[in-house]
Amino acid sequence: QVQLVESGGGLVQAGGSLRLSCAASGRAFINYAMGWFRQAPGKEREFVAAISRSGGSTYYADSVKGRFTITRDNAKNTVYLQMNTLKPEDTAVYYCAAKRLIVTMTPSDYNYWGQGTQVTVSS
Repeated sequence: QVQLVESGGGLVQAGGSLRLSCAASGRAFINYAMGWFRQAPGKEREFVAAISRSGGSTYYADSVKGRFTITRDNAKNTVYLQMNTLKPEDTAVYYCAAKRLIVTMTPSDYNYWGQGTQVTVSS
């Protein structure tokens, strides 16, 4: 069992930045690939970014590539999402998720989810 708690969401103007954090507790964090997903009102949950267990491999949705950066600190059991040059279309609830072993970009592959943190980007 892995428990995930996100933080760092908020209201920001277009062009601004936010850094989301996801703290994990429970079983060995190093065994889990981590992902960030988001869900806007009336839309399906979508992939944002993912990172391998070691942090050596990262993956991004085309819509955030070059603007968002996912990192992890295995000593602190935490994964981060640095979001720069935010756009109004980035407005959503952002979720952190974990799955054992191999990183993927499919939400249904992930077994553990946080409660989500709201990100609102004003124009």
